[in-house]
Amino acid sequence: MSAVLPPAQGGEVLDTVAVAQADLTSGGGFWRDVFRRLRRNPAAWFGAVIVLLFLLVAALAPLLAPYPERALPGTEYITPTAIPGIGEIDGFPLGLDRFGGDVLSKLIWGAQASLLVGVVSTALGLVGGMVLGLLAGTFGGWVDTLIMRIVDIILSVPNLLLAVSIAAILGQTPSAVMIAIGASQVPIFARLLRASMLQQRSAEYVLSAQTLGLGRGRITMSHVLPNAIGPVIVQGTLTLATAVIDAAALSFLGLGGGRPETAEWGRMLTYAQNELAIAPQLAFLPGICIAVTALGFTLFGEALREAMDPRTRAR
Repeated sequence: MSAVLPPAQGGEVLDTVAVAQADLTSGGGFWRDVFRRLRRNPAAWFGAVIVLLFLLVAALAPLLAPYPERALPGTEYITPTAIPGIGEIDGFPLGLDRFGGDVLSKLIWGAQASLLVGVVSTALGLVGGMVLGLLAGTFGGWVDTLIMRIVDIILSVPNLLLAVSIAAILGQTPSAVMIAIGASQVPIFARLLRASMLQQRSAEYVLSAQTLGLGRGRITMSHVLPNAIGPVIVQGTLTLATAVIDAAALSFLGLGGGRPETAEWGRMLTYAQNELAIAPQLAFLPGICIAVTALGFTLFGEALREAMDPRTRAR
């Protein structure tokens, strides 16, 4: 989980100011400098390639998957003591699962399911957290205290445990998983946006806007929020990785709903644990997909955070 960076001290302030002045004089701007630093970062390229491949596979699943999502084309090859593995049967390059489904097709369709859960749950957490953080950072006082105490109470419960509790209450459906994961992420975004807004409220441009007689609402929406939202964007990228892992964990625990042959990476792991002795690839393949996808979002998110950090930009 990323945190709001503390204010630069000493010579770092001068370096940061120098970077900002250089951006203004060169016409480059903040975001152009961020993209320039991302292009020079090998980790950003590696993470971006993984994320792009994941997005393409998920978006083109109907075209890439050899079989429909719930098709069971290989039931005739399944026996109680044997499950065809990688390359053992023509037409099924990654083998079959216990139900006769094509593993390759299941992995491709699973990417689409994981993307949907990750994006929707992160969007829910982002919107909810930004609303709370915006209210706390704008009004302060008892509003800030009340919201932050509620957030602290939620943060006292581990994310996965909170998500499991919410999903169990709402029912075993994909929608419940999305809501559960999104709700567990709300405190992270709320605290991050609030802290970033508190830093921006003491900036000179805010004082200048107040001197000109602008109202608090206009200052917040037109000046403070656009400058404070950067760390939240970075956190959203990092949280996508966590959302993919949490979705797989909830499905593994049986809270994602769906039928046994449903194409979802976490559910594939659930039914693979009983077949480890005869078909270990059924656990390894979806596990690798989950790990690589999470790695891609993490690498790109960390690179984006570093590129947007004013102290590293000053070097």
